Amino acid sequence: MKLVVVESPAKAKTINKYLGSDYTVVASYGHVRDLPAKDGSVKPDEDFAMEWESEARGAARISEITKLAKTADHIFLATDPDREGEAISWHVLQVLQQKRALKGAEVKRVVFHEITKSAVLNAIANPRDIHQELVDAYLARRALDYLVGFTLSPVLWRKLPGSRSAGRVQSVALRLICEREAEIEAFRSQEYWSVAVDLKAPGGEAFVARLTNLDGKKLDKMSLKTADDATAAKLAVEAADLKVTSVEKKQAKRHPSPPFTTSTLQQEASRKLGFSASRTMQIAQRLYEGVDIGGESGGLITYMRTDSVNLSGEAIAGARRLIGGEYGDRYLPASPRAYKSKAANAQEAHEAIRPTDFRKHPRDLAGKLDFDQLRLYELIWKRTVACQMESAILDQVVADIGGGRVGLRATGSTINFDGFLRLYQEGRDDVEDEEGGLLPPMKEGDATARTGVRPEQHFTQPPPRYTEASLVKKLEELGIGRPSTYASIIQVLQDRDYVKIDQKRFVPEDRGRIVTAFLSSFFERYVRYDFTANLESQLDDISEGKIDWRAVMRQFWEPFIAAIGETKDLTITQVIEALDEDLGDHFFPDKGDGKDPRLCPACNSGRLGLKLGKTGGFIGCSKYPDCRFTRPLTIEGDGDGSADADLANQPRELGIDPKTSLPVTLRKGPYGVYVQLGEAVAKGDKPKRASLPPGVNAADLTFESALSLLSLPREIGHHPETKEKLTVGIGRFGPYIKNGDKFVSIPKGEDVLSLGLNRAVVLLAEAAEKAGKRGGKGKPEGRIVGPHPSGLGDIVLHDGKYGPYVELGKARVTLPKGIDQTALTPEEAAALLAPKIAAGGTGKKAPAKKATATKAAAAKKPAAKSAATKTAAPKKTAAAKTATRKAASSE
Repeated sequence: MKLVVVESPAKAKTINKYLGSDYTVVASYGHVRDLPAKDGSVKPDEDFAMEWESEARGAARISEITKLAKTADHIFLATDPDREGEAISWHVLQVLQQKRALKGAEVKRVVFHEITKSAVLNAIANPRDIHQELVDAYLARRALDYLVGFTLSPVLWRKLPGSRSAGRVQSVALRLICEREAEIEAFRSQEYWSVAVDLKAPGGEAFVARLTNLDGKKLDKMSLKTADDATAAKLAVEAADLKVTSVEKKQAKRHPSPPFTTSTLQQEASRKLGFSASRTMQIAQRLYEGVDIGGESGGLITYMRTDSVNLSGEAIAGARRLIGGEYGDRYLPASPRAYKSKAANAQEAHEAIRPTDFRKHPRDLAGKLDFDQLRLYELIWKRTVACQMESAILDQVVADIGGGRVGLRATGSTINFDGFLRLYQEGRDDVEDEEGGLLPPMKEGDATARTGVRPEQHFTQPPPRYTEASLVKKLEELGIGRPSTYASIIQVLQDRDYVKIDQKRFVPEDRGRIVTAFLSSFFERYVRYDFTANLESQLDDISEGKIDWRAVMRQFWEPFIAAIGETKDLTITQVIEALDEDLGDHFFPDKGDGKDPRLCPACNSGRLGLKLGKTGGFIGCSKYPDCRFTRPLTIEGDGDGSADADLANQPRELGIDPKTSLPVTLRKGPYGVYVQLGEAVAKGDKPKRASLPPGVNAADLTFESALSLLSLPREIGHHPETKEKLTVGIGRFGPYIKNGDKFVSIPKGEDVLSLGLNRAVVLLAEAAEKAGKRGGKGKPEGRIVGPHPSGLGDIVLHDGKYGPYVELGKARVTLPKGIDQTALTPEEAAALLAPKIAAGGTGKKAPAKKATATKAAAAKKPAAKSAATKTAAPKKTAAAKTATRKAASSE
């Protein structure tokens, strides 16, 4: 008997179909053992010896594999083709040797980058020994991560109450996020202007040019700083006799992007599909291991953990055949395209992520894959085919127009030949303004007619917060982490509450900022980007057999444990003082007005400084508990001038209330933006507050509007029929009208601040009429979005108490923020409903089953459950279990 050991049961099921009856395929479910989560599992004093342990599930897998190995004459270790997979095979072999289960059996390692019959059979025919250098690189990484976590984390717990564990690579990623936030907070927006000129060519066609030169000087972005500058420039344009001074025409080529690596797939899936890095990898794992598509089972993509952009000759030939047959020879380059990875230390021996068979077109798999699987497969299929297509050709025209003191430029471009753009265009994080369209025919000397001059005001913008896509890209650029670790790095930062995601962008939590400041102050070397990247390079050198892994460990450990020792005698007070000094210039910048930036605004005598609480850091007054003023770890000021920055940098004073002489401030709390009158100085103080109504932009809020909000709730009169008092206000669920003891929500678009008696009476009548149509019970009819793509019925859109939602049968999902319900398509609605439908169906009742004597007997003996019943519904899919076990051992 020949035994084949793989990682997941899904892969085992697929491979089992390719091999004959002489083979038995068994799954290890990821790692079969790991370092115990206790101090002493790695022993630096014993040359970094390690103690391994199997948890209950791992022990069960070992028992099954050992039993089968005792009857096998050949054992093939066929785990994934990366360092982690090599390590799993090594663990399995170590256990089998310790249990003396081999009994003369030949043990070999086989690898394949795609789960197809030809790839599996070829691997079995060409086995090799375990690559010890890859295992050594795994051991070094595992020991490094363990020692950092179990040595540095206790220091954090003792010195920073409320903080959690620290990881070797996660701490560097957290530093990136915190430093970007600091850049945003310190950013000061600058005003600048540009001048657009509406012109007509000699033939009468309209086009737009922009002012580029004034008084013989080339204008840069910040040349026109004020409205006065822009007005002066406008007058100069209006006084000029404008003629075409030159026309330049040229062609430019746009080349396709390389095929996907792990990081570029995660980035593009985030941009185009809205997937998190972990979600992308879960779906890709399933596509790799094999999906049943109508009786045919096999891997649809190659291995999804890779940093290579190489394609095999067979894959290139398959893509070129498809391009020639489906799009024509014009879209097929004369020779195949070859790509080289830009990532540091890329393993070029691997392949990029690609379809295993280009003939499996995404349109043919509709209905055979689930919605998300199909979308990710289509993304991979299109990107790979497009990378072998001809370049797109753009016709570009640049026209310079001048006269008097001014020079203008108009640009335009059109697609001459779409090339690869016919199939695929890469997504972008931040879309820049581009001139588009074709300019009208012009030649040098042509006069142009001016139809308008438009000065346009702009403000410089801060660097954007990191998205998952841009963070992965930055880590890859710095050489930090590896393809298998990006998803787990991001997930750990969220699990530890060091960061949160707001509008798909990372925002550091107070706890995360304090941890970063602490590590940067006392362990600066170990959160440096170059230090972490150099460690990654050393791990690569270990995998290539260039250096000994224990030598790398000794070089790291000796200065690291010395740095730990230097912090043992530090008190929490000393740590806070050091962090306060380190963060002082950042959180309390000098405003240039001669005032102490640390003076408490509440009591006007205390000094603001860094404090630590159970949930992390904050800024508080030195007069506590007499003064209870606090604010989050943000810079006080205007930030970048945008609404988001204003809300983050709180409180922002709007003015002084003339009645009470108390400051009116704009703030952001856990439930949104609000205005507040005065400060909570003493314990128990509850200053008057009012939430901002829906649709009101914090950046546009005036002092007068803030006073009006603080005056709520306000009486607007008495109902003409019931004589009951009517008041309006803003409550937990938004603006409302109170009619006696009854509350009615004020619809969107109505201004609660200006709502009068007559309009309130109309709204109350409309609400009563609407309730009458419901008959006091049901809900009003919704709008049919369209039929479900799978024929499950019509999807209906309703307006609910907590916002609009879509419904199909009993499946209901509230529309996420940002989705335009007027433009909602059946496909988009189906995607939102898919998890609910999968969990509970569409709510259509299944035919009732007749009670049988067996069921009746079972009802009398509820305790007689079989073991099969108990294990019939696992909490996670096998693929998810495997992915989890692998992630747990990575960074």
